[in-house]
Amino acid sequence: LAIGDTIYPAEKLREVRETQTPEDDLALIAQADGFAEVLPKDKYDLVQTLQRDGNIVAMTGDGVNDAPALQKADIGIAVSGATDAARGAADIILLAPGLSVINEALRQARMTFARMEGYATFRIAETIRIVLFMTLSIALFNFFPITTIMIIVLALLNDIPIMAIAYDNAPVHKTPVRWDLQETIFVASILGITGLISSFALFSWLYVQGVSLALIQTIIFLKLDVAGHSTIYLTRTGRNHFWHKPYPSWKFFTLAFGSRIIGTILAVYGIFMAPIGWKVAGYIWIYATLWWIFNDYAKRWAYAIFDTWKMRRNATPLTHTKNGTHLSGIL
Repeated sequence: LAIGDTIYPAEKLREVRETQTPEDDLALIAQADGFAEVLPKDKYDLVQTLQRDGNIVAMTGDGVNDAPALQKADIGIAVSGATDAARGAADIILLAPGLSVINEALRQARMTFARMEGYATFRIAETIRIVLFMTLSIALFNFFPITTIMIIVLALLNDIPIMAIAYDNAPVHKTPVRWDLQETIFVASILGITGLISSFALFSWLYVQGVSLALIQTIIFLKLDVAGHSTIYLTRTGRNHFWHKPYPSWKFFTLAFGSRIIGTILAVYGIFMAPIGWKVAGYIWIYATLWWIFNDYAKRWAYAIFDTWKMRRNATPLTHTKNGTHLSGIL
C-alpha cells in the first residue's frame, strides 16, 4: 500500500503531547506515516490536532473504539460491516467492501457542492440585478421598466433552469471544499452590478430615443430573460471560463435554452405584453450575448481581486522561534 515505514508507537505521541508544545505534537504527526497501538482517545486527539491546524480530516473505522474519532472528523466513514456504534457516529456508511467507493462518494459530494455554489452565486446576482434595476428606474425615471405580469413570468422562467441544475455536469474539485460566503457574495455582486449596468444602459437609451413605454417594457423583459439565463452558464463553471469543461448536460442545456426561447416567443408575438417582432428580438439577443462574454471576464477578474485581497489579509510576517525562523500564513 506504500503507506511508509515511519511508524511510531502511540506512547511516543502521548509523551510529546504531555511534555512538549502543541507545535511539537503537530510536527510529530506531520512526519509520521502512522501510529501503532493507539487507544480511542489517541485517535480522537489525532483528528483534533490536525483540525486545529486547519486540515480537513477524514476518518475510517469499523468498531466501537473508532466512534469518537468518527464523530469528531470532518468526514467520518464507517466501512462495510461496521458496528452500529461506528455507523451511528459516521457521516458516510459504506455498503460495499473496499475503500474505492469513498472516491465516488466524495466525487458526488463535491459535484453537489459545486451545483449549490453556482446556484447561490446566480441567485444573488439575479436579485441584485433585478431589484436595483427596478429601484433606479422608478427613482430616476418614475417608470416601471416591466409590468407585474412580466415579473411573474420571469420568475417562472427562471425556475426552469434552476430545477435543471440538479442534473447538470458539475466540476469536481481536486481538493476539499468549504463555503466561502465572502467570495460568493463578492463575485455575485460584481455579476449583479454588470448586469445592472447593461440593463440600465439599454433602458436609458430606449427612453431617450422616445420609444413607446409598452415596447420598452417588452424589450427589457426579453433582455432580462436572455441575459439572466446566460448568467447561469457563468456561475456553473466557477473560476473557469464558461466554455471550459465540464460542458452542460443535455437535460440542463435543453431546459435552460428552452426557457429563453419561450421568453422570446412571448415578446415577439406579444403574449401578456406588446409585440416587438423577430428583428428587435434578434438585436436583444446580440446585445445580451456581448454582455454575457464581458461578464465572463468580469467574473474572472472578480475572483482574481478577491484572491489577492484574501492573500494579503492572511499573509503574516516572518516570526522567530527558539527552533529557528518560520513563515506562518498562506502556504
